[in-house]
Amino acid sequence: MRFAIIAPPTQTKKWKIEFEKQAPNEELLIGYKTDRPEEIECVMVWGHPKGSLEKFKNLKLIFSMGAGVDHILNDDTIPKNIPISRIVDPQMAFSMTNYVLMAVLNYQRCWYDFQDAQKKNHWAQFEFDEKHLKIGVYGIGHLGMDAANALYRLGFEVFGYSNSLKETIFPSFYGDQLLDFLNKINVFVCTVPLTPKTRGLLCTKFFNKLANPTYLINVSRGAVHVENDIIKAIKEGKLTGAFLDVFEKEPLPKDSPLWQNPKIKITPHIASLTYAEESIRQALENFNRIQSGKKPLNEVSRDNMY
Repeated sequence: MRFAIIAPPTQTKKWKIEFEKQAPNEELLIGYKTDRPEEIECVMVWGHPKGSLEKFKNLKLIFSMGAGVDHILNDDTIPKNIPISRIVDPQMAFSMTNYVLMAVLNYQRCWYDFQDAQKKNHWAQFEFDEKHLKIGVYGIGHLGMDAANALYRLGFEVFGYSNSLKETIFPSFYGDQLLDFLNKINVFVCTVPLTPKTRGLLCTKFFNKLANPTYLINVSRGAVHVENDIIKAIKEGKLTGAFLDVFEKEPLPKDSPLWQNPKIKITPHIASLTYAEESIRQALENFNRIQSGKKPLNEVSRDNMY
């Protein structure tokens, strides 16, 4: 028994079925409770309980079944020498990009105004003009770059921002050029990973730096934004609204004021989902690479936290 899956029940069920298809001769541990922990060499995880990997003393690979790895790096009981890799899947980028396009186009074409008009049986022809958008994508890694490229090719003005210089087909900024980036935009698409630097980033202090009333789209992590500050920024006109897929607490509590705010649109963390077939394939490939003395693909830097 070399493999274990530690994840919520829905994902576990899908991944178990796919694992048995791709590795029919391998025994698989579901969860972390076993009287044979020394046999586990590869764990495939999403949201594992902190400390649950400590008993696996012969662990050779931790594989994140999602693009984010903060759930792993926040567990300080994991030895530093164990490599961590994550899923990088074109299908995930396809889903994320389509989600961002949906959020942008609904806003740009005044879709919510037309929805309200329909509820009133009102023919609102010529009442709402298309918005002229200048879209900033904050975090142009694998997922952010794909979304930014798609928006640019649709004809939108697009600007990117990253920690380091990136080669792009649209104007981009990096490092200490944040204010230059913010001065250009009126839509802010957040695709950054959760790190100590990005935790609580989207707050009142940050919104006060916006040069124009700006529409917020957050598809990164809920801990990157401060929900009360988003509501405040909307009331003050710094934000024209928000389209949120991630939240400080998930599931979003029923008493959250976000639910009933007419300028906030909500989806339940579905912008980019992990696909079982590709996730298991990459996990097995990376484990085989380690067995052969090679580095795993898409290895995570503990310093960068992605």
